[in-house]
Amino acid sequence: MMRSLFSGVSGLKVHQTKMDVIGNNIANVNTVGFKSSSVTFSDIFYQTTQSASGPNAATGAGGQNARQIGLGSTLGSISVNITGQGGSQRTDNPFDLMINGDAFFILNKGGTNYFTKAGNFTVDEAGTLVNSAGYPVMGWQADAEGGIKKDRVSALHVMAEENMKASPAATTQSTFFGNINSEDEAFTKSDKKDRYVPLQMQFYDALGYEYTAQFHIREKMDNAGAKLSGQYTVDLATITKDGTVLVDCKEDANNASGMDYSGSGFTQLTIAFNTTKTTQYYDPTNNSLITSPTDAQKATAIKVEPGGIIPGQGTAGTPGNALAGFSTTLAFAGTGALTPDPTDAFAAAGDENGQLKIDFSQLTNYGATSDVDSARGIDGIGKGKAVGSMSSLGIQTDGKIVASYSNGDTRILGQIAVANFANAAGLEKVGENLYAETLNSGSFNGIGEDITANGDKFSTGVLEMSNVDLSTEFVEMITTQRGFQANSRIITVSDSMLEELINLKR
Repeated sequence: MMRSLFSGVSGLKVHQTKMDVIGNNIANVNTVGFKSSSVTFSDIFYQTTQSASGPNAATGAGGQNARQIGLGSTLGSISVNITGQGGSQRTDNPFDLMINGDAFFILNKGGTNYFTKAGNFTVDEAGTLVNSAGYPVMGWQADAEGGIKKDRVSALHVMAEENMKASPAATTQSTFFGNINSEDEAFTKSDKKDRYVPLQMQFYDALGYEYTAQFHIREKMDNAGAKLSGQYTVDLATITKDGTVLVDCKEDANNASGMDYSGSGFTQLTIAFNTTKTTQYYDPTNNSLITSPTDAQKATAIKVEPGGIIPGQGTAGTPGNALAGFSTTLAFAGTGALTPDPTDAFAAAGDENGQLKIDFSQLTNYGATSDVDSARGIDGIGKGKAVGSMSSLGIQTDGKIVASYSNGDTRILGQIAVANFANAAGLEKVGENLYAETLNSGSFNGIGEDITANGDKFSTGVLEMSNVDLSTEFVEMITTQRGFQANSRIITVSDSMLEELINLKR
């Protein structure tokens, strides 16, 4: 049999393999994170018909080269262009990521970690960050303070139920600001009881419930009933929640608020909240709480939901009792400025002392229109907040996943980890845009790396596409086709020669 026939067959096989690789490259030209492959050939063992010989000085004969006949070609290697970065495609999807660098995302499939360049992620029904096939994206978890614990990688449950809400905080400070006109007609009404300018203040308790406190500001009188120039009394009137009056400080005809206070300055009184997670009942007859009332007791008791204010008459300055009232005196100097700066508190499950501090120092007594407003917090501190609902979720360039909430909170929920390999080209393709580690790639330590450790970063709302170069693939396709045709011709010619040999015996 002719050696050329077998050489042609081997040539057909390797060119067919190369065409298979080219076809796969072109088929994945739009596959996210796909890395193209290339084929190299090598020749097969050569048959030596005569070995090389050196010159013979005795006979004067010269040296001769070896006489060898090749036996065809074989597949040398299929190499993956693993480091060649594909083009970027903008998607504006906050969960789509592109790695700027040589690192790989870490995915978990059936308990085994795999690696990919494809960053088209989404969030599944359980709130876990996954790829398009549903495999969890691996990273590090955040602690309660937002610190990242860089231990072994695990699935990132970024939108799990526990992350959908932000904790509330009690308002600990509040500010009144604006002007009080001493000639305001509200102070000259015939009914002494109604001679006041109303002030309102919103605040949160420690469970995130919002309340509105209404205060009455009045001209202060001396014991003879004469006005004290430039002096006013601030009385707490009501506290409401969702339009329902929870605290009502009854007033009498003498403009008293129904509470005890010591003339000038503040007398600190308290608000008691139901801070338990169960509904309680307040017995106004005995001024006490009942956890498990009888039906008869329920008929006269006041239902207090979790976080609600406990009604009733408390004792001034005694924490834990219901709000009895609150009063202070505001004194204005001749310039119209409040003096001294009065700040004090009433209890609202606020700061560490259970107090909400109120600052009246921004009020004035000018001849302009009375216009007083309030703001939670003093210089932005102690505002408090309601329970927050997750409003948005974003991924930073370092892979940290940050949630924003409706109450203004932001929280770090975790960080995406990456993997690097000593020989990334040694990774094995396993389909679904995944790579598996091999003995030649180096092993994954189970912990991963921070992408910024090597100066790399993530691009958000962007995907890395295939690094297939169509122009190169088409050129390779043409040369492969011609190589295949040439090898086919070898087989055809060899067959013709064999036919001639067979016909010689006729």
